[in-house]
Amino acid sequence: MAHVSEDDHHTESHSEVTQTLDTLGGMKTVVQRVGVALLLTVGVAACSSSNSGVESSDTTVIDIALIPASKVIDVRTATEFSEGHVKGARNLDIQNGDLEDALASLDKEAAYSVYCRSGNRSATAVQLMRNAGFTNVVDLGALEEAAQSLSLPIVTN
Repeated sequence: MAHVSEDDHHTESHSEVTQTLDTLGGMKTVVQRVGVALLLTVGVAACSSSNSGVESSDTTVIDIALIPASKVIDVRTATEFSEGHVKGARNLDIQNGDLEDALASLDKEAAYSVYCRSGNRSATAVQLMRNAGFTNVVDLGALEEAAQSLSLPIVTN
């Protein structure tokens, strides 16, 4: 029976580990080379033009029509407006005639979002604007609903 000392066993184990790492290292090199070859093949195929007699309109141009934000109109009184309004809103009080006076100077082709305290005055304002020829007018109802719909904060400045 052959006796294997612990030093011999350690040397054999070290040798096996070294062989395994060499094999894995070789596999790593092979995988890297295959990966590079694959990338080169895909790159060349993507850059080459295949002209098989079929016209291709692969000049894809994405035409995104940006929708302009609506002009926000707050039809409450100046006092109500100063107590809090949607950021960027214009105050055109419907009760004192500000809105009606401003209609002639507003762009009838623009988009408008209108709100008030509860939704009553904004409904009246939207009808007034539509009767004046405005076609893109939305009633957002109350202040809080308007702020939420527009994803805008309520400010007091």
